[in-house]
Amino acid sequence: MPRHDVNDLIAFLAVARERSFTRAAARLGVSQSALSHTMRALEERLGLRLLTRTTRSVAPTAAGERLLQSIGPRFEEIEAELAALSALRERPAGSIRINAGAHAAETILWPALASLLPRYPDIKVELSIDDSLADIVAGRFDAGVRLGEQVARDMIAVRIGPDFRMVVVGAPAYFKQREPPKRPQDLTRHDCINIRLPTHGSIYAWEFEKRGRPLKARVDGQLTFNSTPLRIKAAMAGLGLAYVSEDQVRPQLAKGQLLQVLDDWCAPFPGYHLYYPSRRQSSPAFALLVDALRYRGREG
Repeated sequence: MPRHDVNDLIAFLAVARERSFTRAAARLGVSQSALSHTMRALEERLGLRLLTRTTRSVAPTAAGERLLQSIGPRFEEIEAELAALSALRERPAGSIRINAGAHAAETILWPALASLLPRYPDIKVELSIDDSLADIVAGRFDAGVRLGEQVARDMIAVRIGPDFRMVVVGAPAYFKQREPPKRPQDLTRHDCINIRLPTHGSIYAWEFEKRGRPLKARVDGQLTFNSTPLRIKAAMAGLGLAYVSEDQVRPQLAKGQLLQVLDDWCAPFPGYHLYYPSRRQSSPAFALLVDALRYRGREG
């Protein structure tokens, strides 16, 4: 295959995956106009339109999608093999891209990276903060982080954190005016701070469990956030009850700034796992990262 064909296919993969000439050009290190010219030339040689262009977006046509699905995995295999060659070096090296939510990134990934990276200067890590449960294969990430119950079965999963639970909290000032709820159904009589999920843009139903009996509660109130820190601040201000990860409000609970309710309905669930495709070649750099993140505590 002529070299220009290979380069053109690499350019096509970048545009098809990024759905943007601007982002694809930045990734490839070329100008947007040069990339656009490359795509037109490829389409002319094939006699097929591969991309549908509008003023706001770029998307593969049916032919483009077929080409993406057929050649994409092959180029990924080549990239994985090239990365595996780093095993021949004396020092582990390479780039690792990880997709994770903000909570996992701040509480688990960052402490591990801060300890690991100074000892291995040839390892580079790109951490993409995203709470939308992105497709790591389509996004060309080496790995992602999700709660154990959210990891697809066809992925390899490594536990990197303990079980944890969500809790319901409110400020002492709030409870001066309201009777604390005794069961989740009582939340309908309370001002609750809602959570807007980034995955589907929907309002999250608070999840509870007692003696193996699960229950979801739809709540209402003046405020809705997609930010945990803001939910905590609103609760501390007495503006309602918040549903948050217990570890994120432990200091406020210890100081009495927040009070916890419905404790017997807040059951623990599997903590964070690092996950990645089973066909991924494990380079020394990636293996080091997995080992640094691996949870070695009691797995409850």
